[in-house]
Amino acid sequence: MATAAQAAAAAFLSFLSSSPHHTAPSSSVSFLAARVLPASLRAAAAGSPTSASRSRGRGVAAVVAQLPTANPEVASGEKKIRWSSRAVRSFAMAELEARKMRYPTTGTEGLLMGILVEGTSDAAKLLRANGITLLKVREEAANVLGKSEMFYFSPMHPPLTEAAQRALDWAINEKLKSDGEVTANHLLLGIWSDKESAGHKVLASLGFDDERANSLAKTILNGFRANVY
Repeated sequence: MATAAQAAAAAFLSFLSSSPHHTAPSSSVSFLAARVLPASLRAAAAGSPTSASRSRGRGVAAVVAQLPTANPEVASGEKKIRWSSRAVRSFAMAELEARKMRYPTTGTEGLLMGILVEGTSDAAKLLRANGITLLKVREEAANVLGKSEMFYFSPMHPPLTEAAQRALDWAINEKLKSDGEVTANHLLLGIWSDKESAGHKVLASLGFDDERANSLAKTILNGFRANVY
């Protein structure tokens, strides 16, 4: 039987394959944000967050691989990036979690929640082993960013914040140093790498630290060596 995460990811793909990706015009988002969003979120809604540029695709992985990136090799197509299925599902869940929180954008806190909702990656297991659960992250994200009013509705696909895009770029740049796929583990380390991001602040408040990040980095390195040898 399909899990809730798999069903949501399938719905995500179905929407993308049936119609182009659109985001709400900045003017309308700004108007709504000014009236119903907490001050900490207004800048993200009114500004110019990096929007996920997606075209019609045959697979979720292909869609996610087309996310905008500052890396010239990837942007020009010189390097092809492969995302693990867990990372793809984590990204799909991140957008859904942002909508559940009624946020105008998908930030690093959304990516963090997406990793936990997907739940099967080493990153998710490490978080849970250290007492960092989805409910705790939701509560702390609300403390860091504030809560949206009940009558605010997020876009179908909340665009990425600049911090979330940096997390994706960090994961891509790290993976370019070796072969294989970009995983949810890379994504979590990308979130942690940006100390000013909401995701980092949420993690830090819940007890995540550099020691745990280094432990996850070693897991990635050991996995790479196992594949090589």
